[in-house]
Amino acid sequence: FGPFGRGQPPLRAKIGTGHVLTGVVLSALDCKPLAGATVELWQAGRNGRYTRAGSATVRTNGAGRFRFEGPRPTSYSGRPAHIHLRVSGRAHEQLLARYEVASGAGRGSIRIVLRPEAV
Repeated sequence: FGPFGRGQPPLRAKIGTGHVLTGVVLSALDCKPLAGATVELWQAGRNGRYTRAGSATVRTNGAGRFRFEGPRPTSYSGRPAHIHLRVSGRAHEQLLARYEVASGAGRGSIRIVLRPEAV
C-alpha cells in the first residue's frame, strides 16, 4: 500500500510549507488519546515519486495530537492529491491510511482510531 516498505521516515514535523495536517490518535478500546503514537507520512513529489525528502515521522503528544507541515500535495496519474499515513501505537494494531486533500486546501485535520491488538 503506497510508499511503505522503504524504511522509516526521519523524525521531523516539517518537510516544506503550503499544507498543514493536524490530527488526533485515539484508542478504540476507550476512545482515549494515545500519547506517543507514531505517525509516518509520505507525500509524492510533482512527478508522482516518493522520496525520503517527502517523508516524515511524528509522534503524538500527551493529548494524542500531532501536527505535520509540507508542500501542498498535488494530484498525479489521475489520483487525487493525498498523503499516505502509517500509524502505530503501543499495544494497538497498525493502520495504513490515505488522507485526500481537498482541492486548494492549505489545512486539514484527521481523527485516527486504532484497535487494540488481539490477545
